[in-house]
Amino acid sequence: MDSRTALQLSAWRREVAQLYAQVRVSVDPAEGHARWRAGRESLFLHHPQSPLAAGDPLRRSGIPVWPYDPALRWTLPLEPAGAPHQLAIDSGADGSTSLSLAGWITLPDPFDARVAVWWLDQYAGGLFLPLRDGTAGSTSYGGGRYLLDTAKGADLGGAGQEMVVDLNFLYHPSCRYDDRWVCPLAPAQNIIEQSVEAGERMP
Repeated sequence: MDSRTALQLSAWRREVAQLYAQVRVSVDPAEGHARWRAGRESLFLHHPQSPLAAGDPLRRSGIPVWPYDPALRWTLPLEPAGAPHQLAIDSGADGSTSLSLAGWITLPDPFDARVAVWWLDQYAGGLFLPLRDGTAGSTSYGGGRYLLDTAKGADLGGAGQEMVVDLNFLYHPSCRYDDRWVCPLAPAQNIIEQSVEAGERMP
């Protein structure tokens, strides 16, 4: 990686972290979500490391997102992992992404689904929560979406053993927009049958 690219990627991560910091202090979650949408769209339109190609139609139409649904936001306990579990996900030319099971969350009704929360063994560590739901392959990316990736700034907050889980913040990884990016996809422990019509969607 050359110095120019390294600085650009560092700036991207810094701006993402700042955006999520603004979301966490928003009194109204819907207002925080609107700020997140605007900030993410600005990055995609103007940042030199945007995954959108110069002629991508999304540069004109914007990134499509389902309307905010307050019923899809909770503060949930991170349940113990139980037996240690490690996972290596193929990351193409970058090798593999190593994950350790950090714990589980149970999504309340209407989902009533238990999904894994992972700890990224790369970088400086961080929580990683991907999700592939019933919309995958139709109205969302077939490989799933991300909710949390704290190593890269995508962090909705929490305290103690609890974490904020707001499915309205599900977003597509960069590989959905440009195949030069390689993204770890949702493993079996993060696949649910129910459809989550919240967050970013396909056009």
